[in-house]
Amino acid sequence: MAQKDGDTAAAPGASEERQKSRNLGALAALWPFVRPYRALMAAALTALVLTAFVSLMLPLAVRRVVDNFEAGDSAILDLYFMAALGIAGLLALGTGLRYALVTRLGERVVADIRMAVFDRVIGLSPVFYEKVMTGEVLSRITTDTTLILSVLGSSVSIALRNLLILLGGMALMLLTSAKLTGLVLLIVPAVIVPILVLGRRLRVLSRENQDWIAASSGSASELLGAVQTVQSFTHETPSRAAFADVTEKSFDAARRRILTRALMTVIIIFLVFTGIVGVLWIGANDVRAGIISTGTLVQFVIYAILVAGSVAALSEIWGELQRAAGATERLVELLQSEDAIRDPQVPAVLATPVRGAIAFDDVHFRYPSRPDTAALDGVTLNIEPGETVAFVGPSGAGKTTIIQLLQRFYDPARGCITLDGVPLTDMARAAFRQHLALVPQDPVIFAASARENIRFGRPDATDAEVEEAARAAAAHEFISELPDGYDSYVGERGVMLSGGQKQRIAIARAILRDAAVLLLDEATSALDAESERAVQHAVDRLSHGRTTLIVAHRLATVKKADRIVVLDRGRIIASGPHDQLVAQGGLYARLAQLQFTGGVAAG
Repeated sequence: MAQKDGDTAAAPGASEERQKSRNLGALAALWPFVRPYRALMAAALTALVLTAFVSLMLPLAVRRVVDNFEAGDSAILDLYFMAALGIAGLLALGTGLRYALVTRLGERVVADIRMAVFDRVIGLSPVFYEKVMTGEVLSRITTDTTLILSVLGSSVSIALRNLLILLGGMALMLLTSAKLTGLVLLIVPAVIVPILVLGRRLRVLSRENQDWIAASSGSASELLGAVQTVQSFTHETPSRAAFADVTEKSFDAARRRILTRALMTVIIIFLVFTGIVGVLWIGANDVRAGIISTGTLVQFVIYAILVAGSVAALSEIWGELQRAAGATERLVELLQSEDAIRDPQVPAVLATPVRGAIAFDDVHFRYPSRPDTAALDGVTLNIEPGETVAFVGPSGAGKTTIIQLLQRFYDPARGCITLDGVPLTDMARAAFRQHLALVPQDPVIFAASARENIRFGRPDATDAEVEEAARAAAAHEFISELPDGYDSYVGERGVMLSGGQKQRIAIARAILRDAAVLLLDEATSALDAESERAVQHAVDRLSHGRTTLIVAHRLATVKKADRIVVLDRGRIIASGPHDQLVAQGGLYARLAQLQFTGGVAAG
């Protein structure tokens, strides 16, 4: 936990290089997700152009109304008023249509992004999750995609509309009065400078803010996932302090970002409207001098206000676009994450039916997070089809590592592991994993019904097959006593079940899978004596005719194994049946003496 917390805390500092290179060009990575919806995008752009065009026509109608206020023909004045109302109606209709189309496009694209990111991270090997906290990944899928939704569903269309109004308004201002337009253009450099200077600062602060939000999410996810341990060790106060510290750092980064953005907004709006007031004063003098009409001045002022509003809106949206660019970069990092474990381009295919012959040939392995410690050091082992092999030894001897390497969660640094003579590295992982069934030491129970938790082992299984597997795992009785039987909701992480009940559901899941190779990693460690005996009978029946690998500290569960492999510090130091190993003396004999004579359970 400490190591991961450290990694997370370092995240903002570690991303400084990415901050320097970040720019709005990162948003181009969204195009592959937008491209399938080009028709929807075209319709939204059409509505956007329509609203911008109508907005630019409104001042022309206002000019006509003002200049004809004192005209003798009221019919002409009525006509201009009706035209102004018609333009307003078109503006309302176009705006509503643009909102509906753009929002739908944003929701659809963001949904696709979330699915693409999840599809990617769910298949990444455990090596990836040794470096990145799950909470941070979740933050990217939720917080970062929400930012992108804000941009795609609102900011981009608003930015384009204001850009059209800015360009069109400037052109129409020039046609209305070249003199006044020239005066307005004098303040443009004064507006652009703070946008560039403060915008760069805002970009850095936005990325730092997002990094700390991810760190906060990661910390909360880890602590809440271990809430019982936190409470058991009365660690609530330090946990609250640690979370508060990360959250406060996130707030500080947000506060600096908000202040920078507020300062930029104040400067830009002040400069823009100061210029407008100055231009209005000069224009009023021109009206008095008879150089331009009142309607022309009103038309010019409206265009100036539209242009000023567009500049102000674009400065606001600039910050949003920069934050979205940072979010896009973070999501692209996940989508482009290099997995240390890769399937071959042309995978080999196992012959069917799978026999379950397993071989470890001089396998050396060190965990990436512990490169100085050998988890397996030259392990050579051949397991025959249908053989039951148990692995025993002290904690850290390499027992669980063998189970993990056999599932190819990691690749050995040296040596080869084969299934039915085919190297695991030559096959697609999904292809050979479907022939493995696992019961882990810490059973994973999903927030679903008992039935769905068991059916996780084989989604197409019938209810009858699910119940048959539960009976074989000695789980049918307690499941039947639940309020809704097999349809009872068992809570997040199976919080409504005891440790032994969770383990029996995990065993039923493995039984239902009916795989050629059965992996039991401390599968009966949480069971009482009676349940263990029942499950052991089930395991004995299940292991018949299939290859079974058992990791256990309790030697009573492995005495009937065809072969017991004794591991110590990543090496095989003895191998054979129980009686032979006891007679040989050594580590296994000492463990057996402790458990069967001294009554002390190892581990």
